[in-house]
Amino acid sequence: MATSTTSDGAGHLPKQGGHTEPGPPPGLPTQRRGTTPQMRGRYPDYDVLATTNHWDPLTRGVVLDRVANVPPIRFFDETQTLTLRAFCHVVTGQDCEPRIPVLEMVDAKLHAGRLDGFRYHDMPADPETWRRVAANLDASARQAGCEQGFAAAGSELQHELVEHFSKGELEWDDLPVKRAWAVVMRLVLAAFYSHPWAWNEIGFAGPAYPRGFARLGPGQREHWESPPEFAVDPVSDVKDRGVE
Repeated sequence: MATSTTSDGAGHLPKQGGHTEPGPPPGLPTQRRGTTPQMRGRYPDYDVLATTNHWDPLTRGVVLDRVANVPPIRFFDETQTLTLRAFCHVVTGQDCEPRIPVLEMVDAKLHAGRLDGFRYHDMPADPETWRRVAANLDASARQAGCEQGFAAAGSELQHELVEHFSKGELEWDDLPVKRAWAVVMRLVLAAFYSHPWAWNEIGFAGPAYPRGFARLGPGQREHWESPPEFAVDPVSDVKDRGVE
């Protein structure tokens, strides 16, 4: 059903500027304000949720609900959940708590049938693609020596299989591997970057409506008085600490 090649050394691991150990790259400070995945990030004093008073009530309710109410798993079965949760942790680089509940957000979308409205001609519908990906990841892990499947595999094997998956190098009889990668990552990335903890990690200022954003030109920044919640400019702060 599925085969995988193996590689020597750590060169097969996801590219992280030479960093191959689990967890955030060294040098990133601990988050001091707000929450980011694993409480590490380039903007340690930034918390987008400190600006919720600028958002309209509907937007504020939707965004805060993503933090306060993690949806239950209703679409995937127990085995699929274990496998796909491990996969989501690997591809989003979330090695410890707190983690954005990516799989739960994907599951909620599939359970509700909120699909993208299109699919590749040679692919099954997205819900079936996700189920087949789970089965194939487990089969690939077993063929690589982990009889308990992908979720039980060590970090190195998980990263190796995900690397091969991303490059279309696994042999899955019932799915075009490159297409399958594109399908699942579309939902993974949409879920991850819709969450305020990811916004803190990347310094995103949140919904623009109704506040709006302004791009300041040269010479204008010194005349701009930051509101209290932006007392530390995350962009210059990153440069000053040399972790850009």
